[in-house]
Amino acid sequence: MPKAPANGVELEYETFGDPDAPPLVLIMGLGTQMTAWPPPFCQAIADAGYHVIRFDNRDCGLSTIVDAPVPGFGDLLAGDTSGVPYLMNDLAADVGGLLDVLGIDSAHIVGLSMGGMIAQQFAIDHAPRVRSLCSIMSTTGAPDVGQPAPEVIMLLLSPAATNRDEAVDRGQKMFETVGSPAYPMPTEELRARIGEAYDRSYTPEGTGRQIACIVASPDRTAALGAVTVPAAVIHGDSDKLVDVSGGKATAAALGVTPLIIPGAGHDLPEALWSTYVEAIVGNAQKAG
Repeated sequence: MPKAPANGVELEYETFGDPDAPPLVLIMGLGTQMTAWPPPFCQAIADAGYHVIRFDNRDCGLSTIVDAPVPGFGDLLAGDTSGVPYLMNDLAADVGGLLDVLGIDSAHIVGLSMGGMIAQQFAIDHAPRVRSLCSIMSTTGAPDVGQPAPEVIMLLLSPAATNRDEAVDRGQKMFETVGSPAYPMPTEELRARIGEAYDRSYTPEGTGRQIACIVASPDRTAALGAVTVPAAVIHGDSDKLVDVSGGKATAAALGVTPLIIPGAGHDLPEALWSTYVEAIVGNAQKAG
C-alpha cells in the first residue's frame, strides 16, 4: 500500500472505488488501524458512488510512529499538557496533508471514535474542504459527556502486553467489554482479527500518545456550532468506551438528530454494516 507525506509525517493509505467519484475519507479511532474499516464495508460505500480513502493515523499501524515520550496520565489529569507531542488539530492537519497528496480539494469526512474527534476538528479547522461530516461513536471533548465506563478506564490504563498471546487476550477482554451486546462476535473470529492487527503493527506507546492528545485537546462544542455542511451523528446506546451522551452532545452542537442504535456498542458488527453505510451515504448525498 502507498504512503503519503503529510504534515510532517507519512500516512499509510488505501483507496476503494472510482478515483473520479466524489472522495470520502474514513478516519479510524484510538490505537486502531485502518484495517478495522472492513474492506466489504469500504466497498459498499464505493459501490454507492464514492472514492473511499482509509488510512492509518500517525502513531498507529504503518504510518509514522512519533519519536516522543508517552506523557504521564497523572500529569495530564493535573492539567500539565507540556509533554503532549500533538493535539487534535495536528491530526486534522494530517488529513488535510493526505488530501493534498491525493490532489483532492474537498471530501466527505467520516470518523469513528477518536476518528470522529479528528473529523470534527477537520470540519472546524478546514471548513472549505469538507463536503459533509459524519461522526460515529464519538464526542465533543466536553469533560462531562462521552466518558468511558470505570471498567474500561482500568483496561485502557493497564500495562501494555509484552507478546502476541498477551495482546490477543487483552484485546479480547477489551472488545468483549466495549463491543455490541446485541451483536457479539464469535470468540474465534474476534481473536483472529486481534491477532491479524498485532501482526500488522503493535504500537502501544503510540496509543498512549493518542490518549494524551484526546485528554489535552480543547472542547469542540462551541466551534461545532459553526459547521454548516450536512452532518450526521451515529452512536450505540450500549457504548462503554464513549458513552452515548457524547454522541448526543455532538448532535446537539451540530444541530442535528442523532441516530442512536439499540444494542450497539463500540465496534462495527457485520449485522449493522448496512445501517452505518446507509447513514453515511445518505448524509453525503445531502451535500449534492
